[in-house]
Amino acid sequence: MFIFLYAPIAALMLFSFNDSRFMSSWNSFTLKWYFQLFQNQNIMRALYYTVLVAIVASVISTIVGTISAIGIQKMKKKHKKLILNINYIPVLNTEIVTAVALMSLFIFFKIEFGFATMLLAHITFCIPYVILSVLPKLKQLPENLEEAALDLGATPMYAIWKVVLPQIKPGIISGFLIAFTMSIDDFVISFFNTGNGVTNLSIEIYGMARRGIKPEINALSTLMFVTVLILLFLSNRKRSQ
Repeated sequence: MFIFLYAPIAALMLFSFNDSRFMSSWNSFTLKWYFQLFQNQNIMRALYYTVLVAIVASVISTIVGTISAIGIQKMKKKHKKLILNINYIPVLNTEIVTAVALMSLFIFFKIEFGFATMLLAHITFCIPYVILSVLPKLKQLPENLEEAALDLGATPMYAIWKVVLPQIKPGIISGFLIAFTMSIDDFVISFFNTGNGVTNLSIEIYGMARRGIKPEINALSTLMFVTVLILLFLSNRKRSQ
């Protein structure tokens, strides 16, 4: 199973060093595609918007999602169940429906398509994932934790900031990482809610696929895979210490 999953990635990484533009044959070892990658303005612009939208959307959705999760946890059982069912809809719903719905909303309010619409769309579909990541950590907390902090003289905001948030920090971090990954990986919602001059990597690669994938994409994919691999290694090493 692992061979089936990682063999294409290994082939992609290998042919990013191939002197030929085609993956059908190996000519010789070269690094020219990596140099051409950083000279390709279209790919660099798409990478810039991809990372920028992912970071901003992840930060905002993590803040909003964490506050929402705390509010949902404090609701009565009946209202809590209703809100959670509403929160499940964007997660279970197909992306094409969400994308068209958001596009229709922006058209209705006459919002010009571009960076703002793409960012708002990413924030919208990332928030439910953050809520679902934070809620399990909130359920693990003792019910009288905040009351104990208030009895010791803490204000409600101080109790949440100094007592609740540190306890649910792993859930907040997981929510941020999920939101970041979902934003970088998204194509359908981005495609329907972007404008002229604003594109991300998924849209750029989709446009290239109709004309043939350039070797610079192999180089970019290799760099992204190695970056994720290093981050995972550092994260696991920190946990083991």
